[in-house]
Amino acid sequence: MFYYNEYEAHYKCLYSVRSDCKSDRAEVVMAQKDGFIEFPRAKSIVVSGDIHGDIMPLVFKCCIQYEMTDTLIIVAGDCGFGFERPGYYENLYNRCRDKLAKRNNWLVFIRGNHDNPAYFNTQPIKHQRWMTLPDYTIIKACGHTILCVGGATSIDRTRRMSTRQYRQHREDDPLVPNVYWPNEQPLYDEEKLEEINNKCAIDTVITHTAPSFCELSSHFALEEWAMNDDSLMDDVRHERKVMDDLYNYLYSKSHPVTYWYYGHFHESWHAKIDDVMFHMLDIMELMEIR
Repeated sequence: MFYYNEYEAHYKCLYSVRSDCKSDRAEVVMAQKDGFIEFPRAKSIVVSGDIHGDIMPLVFKCCIQYEMTDTLIIVAGDCGFGFERPGYYENLYNRCRDKLAKRNNWLVFIRGNHDNPAYFNTQPIKHQRWMTLPDYTIIKACGHTILCVGGATSIDRTRRMSTRQYRQHREDDPLVPNVYWPNEQPLYDEEKLEEINNKCAIDTVITHTAPSFCELSSHFALEEWAMNDDSLMDDVRHERKVMDDLYNYLYSKSHPVTYWYYGHFHESWHAKIDDVMFHMLDIMELMEIR
């Protein structure tokens, strides 16, 4: 098992390196067509908490510091897509691609509230070694079937919208750099869940926020931000209810959910609730799916 956070680190792993970029492209393109992505050559899966744009440090940590190989790395939101022009992220990929390919690793991103949803749901990034995932994407790797759903509420949204960097959404330029996106919330999509239910059994869920019965029960300083944001408390409650509805749907359909990973709260917490192991991951905290 691999486990890392800022306070404690344990690392044990044996890997072998094998890389074939052409087959990577074929795997991804075929899988993306029906909302499924398969990584048949991955030998392990690691989930990361929020990274807030620190993509290169994450790649360095995984590929150089911990020498991971044959590993699928999944970021559970707040990746940092949207604060710069698209070319910035293309340059980042070009700088990271060789490190990922050399060790046969893949890096995939789920949207957080500090990500432009357009990079995930309407104009996703698709490369051999890194990609952004539309909501309700299913990942199949290492014997796991993983449901990925992004989104959350920015409790500091009033401050973000008051800055000079904030721009109104433009239909003709959805990828214009910004600091806040009003469509950041997670969406409960029962139609997509029904499609998924007819195709596979989910054993792992990765989201950005969490059900209401998980920690944290409230953000630090939430009440303070709510003093100048009349709808904030309702939006936060709605965010958690979407996760409750997602959990209840999977439970009602008898999906064998064993693990649930999320970030968003910038703290670390791990607990088993009704046979599901919930993992709240701190910033840049890494945990392997066993």
